[in-house]
Amino acid sequence: MLTPSKKLKFIKALKNYKKKFLDNKLTELDESGTRLMINSFLSDVLGYLPIEEIKTEYMIKGTYADYVIQVKAQRHFLVEVKALSFQLSEKHLRQTINYGANEGIEWALLTNGKNFDFYKILFTKPIEARKIFSIDLNDDNSIRSYADQLQYLHREAVLKKSLRMLWNKCEAVHPLNIGAILYSKEVINTIKRLIKNKYGEKCEDDALFQSINRLLIESYDPDTIKPFRSAKSDRKIKKQKTNAKAEEDATSQIEIAPEESIESPSAIE
Repeated sequence: MLTPSKKLKFIKALKNYKKKFLDNKLTELDESGTRLMINSFLSDVLGYLPIEEIKTEYMIKGTYADYVIQVKAQRHFLVEVKALSFQLSEKHLRQTINYGANEGIEWALLTNGKNFDFYKILFTKPIEARKIFSIDLNDDNSIRSYADQLQYLHREAVLKKSLRMLWNKCEAVHPLNIGAILYSKEVINTIKRLIKNKYGEKCEDDALFQSINRLLIESYDPDTIKPFRSAKSDRKIKKQKTNAKAEEDATSQIEIAPEESIESPSAIE
């Protein structure tokens, strides 16, 4: 990823892009004008070399993708641009996915110059795409957090395999993968041991699976799910409270003796 100093430069470049193109309220800009914005974004913000690394009008099976980012003969992601005046839609997404699927490019950025939606194309049957992040650069309060996401697309980061890192990060917390972990033998055995220690009950796998199914399917208010504490933790907390209460009681019973008065030498005859 970007070093702290380069991250600051990246944030500055992102703010400059916003100030130059978006703060002017160009609501009716057409697609050709928006491409001029994206040219600046890809080179000045993300750091790619014009012409050499930013391939425009990239032919894919008789049609053309707006951009393909290619560094050292490797195509890293494609960029599909729509007019600034358009809202990004499912139709635009399908077009973008088709470009990537037909050319074997795994990553795609769909943008209208202010909204940036980044996708991982999954070469399954049928072809799917998973949204990795979506940002709106008109949001002044989120520029730094957006920079945390967009930095994965920066030239220096991409050359350090940042897109693979980004995918691993997303996969690690994907609900389906978390669900698979919940049903794993290791987690089930851990749950059984914790229940045995705290409640003295021996649970069968089927009963635990039913509870997990209910947790995943039914709508539970997260605020009603309290962090689990083992029986040992409960005993420790109870003991701490008991000791604290005893200390409080003992302190309240201490009587402070009055200071004895001492006569001054001059008062002694």
